[in-house]
Amino acid sequence: MNKFWEKFFYALTYISQGSSYLSPRAYAILHRMHHAYSDTDKDPHSPHHTENVFTMMWKTKDIYNAVLWNKVKPEARFERDYPYWAFLEKLGGSWGSRLFWGILYSLFYLFSYLYLDMHWAFFLLLPVHYLMGPVHGAIVNWSGHKYGYQNFDNKDKSKNSLLLDVLMMGELFQNNHHKLPNSANFAAKWFEFDPTYPVIRLLNKLKIIQLKK
Repeated sequence: MNKFWEKFFYALTYISQGSSYLSPRAYAILHRMHHAYSDTDKDPHSPHHTENVFTMMWKTKDIYNAVLWNKVKPEARFERDYPYWAFLEKLGGSWGSRLFWGILYSLFYLFSYLYLDMHWAFFLLLPVHYLMGPVHGAIVNWSGHKYGYQNFDNKDKSKNSLLLDVLMMGELFQNNHHKLPNSANFAAKWFEFDPTYPVIRLLNKLKIIQLKK
């Protein structure tokens, strides 16, 4: 991306993730660690070295915060010239920002209930809305390394969870992704479909991004 689109999507990340905003730099470092240490005790989010999905995500949170707030120095091989916007890094990672978005979500639900005839049961979804990022991460990393089938022997336990994949926009083709980490298309077999790939192709066609060949 050029600098304009880089800043645009950086801001969009903050707006769309809201209360569960993740720093692109810190997330990228954890993602590279996950690939390097896949399903070993050094993996920041493997279901095979934690008791349950909650302890897995708590471990991820601790490592993420250590990287985000520079409490640990990542290995040099995990660092890159990642896009970095210091203002949004500090704002998005603050409890004040997370509380602001949480209140905004709650007011939206309340307005919908009072004026748009929303059923009261939808309030039960508020915790999921507050924690969209961790919920998504829990599904991808738990299911993607526990349930499904393998196209490739990656020397780890990564799986393709086909039935859940459409809901996760292609991210549950974990076995394919671990074999071909630089591929923009997470699907590998004729019966697999990555819903995000056509969007990537469209952005490439519009010159918003440039795919590496």
